[in-house]
Amino acid sequence: MSDTDAAPERGAAAPPTNVVVVVLAFAGIVVSLMQTLVIPLVPELPRLLHAPATGTAWVVTVTLLGSAVATPSAGRLGDMYGKRRVLLTSLVLLAAGSVIAALSDSLAPMIVGRALQGLSAGVIPLGISIMRDELPSERLGSAIALMSASLGIGGALGLPAAAFLAEYTDWHVLFWTSGALGAVAAVAVLAVVPESSVRTGGRFDVLGAAGLSAGLICLLLPISKGGDWGWGSAPVVGLFVASVVVLLLWGLWETRSARPLVDLRVSARRQVLLTNLASTVFGFAMFAMSLVIPQLLQLPEAAGYGMGQSMVVVGLVMAPSGLVMMAMAPVSARISKLYGPKVTLMVGAVVVALGYGLNTVLMSAIWHLVLISSVIGVGVGLAYGAMPALIMAAVPVSETGAANSLNTLMRSIGTSSASAISGVILAQMTVSSGPVSFPSQHGFRLVMGIGAGAAVVALLVAAFLPRRRSSELSEPRPAEANASVRA
Repeated sequence: MSDTDAAPERGAAAPPTNVVVVVLAFAGIVVSLMQTLVIPLVPELPRLLHAPATGTAWVVTVTLLGSAVATPSAGRLGDMYGKRRVLLTSLVLLAAGSVIAALSDSLAPMIVGRALQGLSAGVIPLGISIMRDELPSERLGSAIALMSASLGIGGALGLPAAAFLAEYTDWHVLFWTSGALGAVAAVAVLAVVPESSVRTGGRFDVLGAAGLSAGLICLLLPISKGGDWGWGSAPVVGLFVASVVVLLLWGLWETRSARPLVDLRVSARRQVLLTNLASTVFGFAMFAMSLVIPQLLQLPEAAGYGMGQSMVVVGLVMAPSGLVMMAMAPVSARISKLYGPKVTLMVGAVVVALGYGLNTVLMSAIWHLVLISSVIGVGVGLAYGAMPALIMAAVPVSETGAANSLNTLMRSIGTSSASAISGVILAQMTVSSGPVSFPSQHGFRLVMGIGAGAAVVALLVAAFLPRRRSSELSEPRPAEANASVRA
C-alpha cells in the first residue's frame, strides 16, 4: 500500500458503501455510550465500590481526561500509520477497559477500566476521516453527518438502556454489555472497513502529544472538579494557570516542529478556527439540556416543579432526541449540498436556541420535556453534520484525522464547561423543603437561558464563516492531488 496524499482508488471489490457507513456509525455510537454508561450508577458508586464519594467521582472524571488525551493523538496517528488501524486499537481499548470495569468491585480497577474506555474517544473523528477517504461524493455528506451526530446519538440512546440494566440486573452487566458491543464493533470494522492509503508518514510528535495532554488535563481537571474543590481554591487556580503556561509552551513548540501533532497554521485558517470556536460554544449549548431535563424529571414532587420519576423514565424521555439526531443526518447533508454547511450550522443553532426558549416556559409535564429534547436534538443533528464538512473543506486530505480530532476535542471542552457552569448555578440557586434543598426553578430557567445564549453565540460565529459548498469535500485541491510523499 503506497503512502500518498491523493485520494485512494476504490476498487471493484470494495465493500458496499452502506455497509461501511453502518459499521463506522455503529462504532461511533458504541464509543459515545461511554458518556452515559455510569450515570445511573453514580449515586450508588460509593456503596458498590466501598469508597468515599470524593473518590468515586473519578469514575466519571477519568473518562473525560482519557478522552481529552487520546482524541488529538489518535487523529494524528491515524493520518500517519492508518486510520483503520488506530480505530481498531481504540475499540480494543474500549473492550479491555469494559472487561476490567466489569470485573471490578473496588475503586482502583474501576478507574483503570474507565480510563481505557476514555482512550477510545478517537473513533468518531477517525471514522469521519475514513469516510472522506473511501466514500463516493454522493454518499459523503449524509454519512459524515451521521458519524458526527453519533456522539449525541449514543449518549441519548444509551441512557435508557443503561438505566434499565442498572435497575433490573447486576450493575456489572453494564460493563459486560459495553465490552461485548466494543468487540462486535471491532470485528465488524476488521471485516468491512478498508484501510486508507492516505498517509502522511514521518515521526509522531511525542513531545507535542505530551504537552497537549498535560495542558488539557490542567484545563479540564479544575473545570470538572472546581465545584468540589472550590473555584477559588489553590489547586483549581494553580491548575488553570498551569494550563495557560503549558498550552502556550506547547503552541510555541508546535509552530517550530517540522512534523507537529497539530498544524497550528492550518488550525488558524479562518474556516477551521471559527468552526472549532463554534463547536466549543455549541458543545456547551447541547449539554445544558442533558443536565437540566434529568434533574427536573427526578426531583421529588414536593419541590413543586419536580416530577419524581425514575432513571428509566429519564432515559425514555431523552431517547427520542437521539433518534431525531439520527434522522437529521440526511437532512443536514441535503441542506449543506444546496446551501453550504455554513447555512446548515446556522440553522442548527437557531433551532437549538428556539428549543431552549421553549423550555423556559414548557417544563411542567413529561411531554414538554420530550418535545424540548427532540427540538434541541433536531438542531444538534443539523449542526453536528455540518461541522466536519466545514473542517474538511479547509484542510488537506492528509490531515483530516488530526483536524477532525481537534474539532471533536473542542466540542468536549464545551460540554465540560457546560457541566461546570450549570453545576455552579444550580448549587447557588436553591429552595428548601424542610431539611432538604433543591435547585430552584429559576436556576433551571437560567441554565436554559444560557444554553439559548450559547446557541446564539454559535450562530454569530458561524455567520463569519466563508461561504463554501459541501461539494468541495470530494474535490481534491491541486496542491493536495499532486503532493509528494512526506517522509
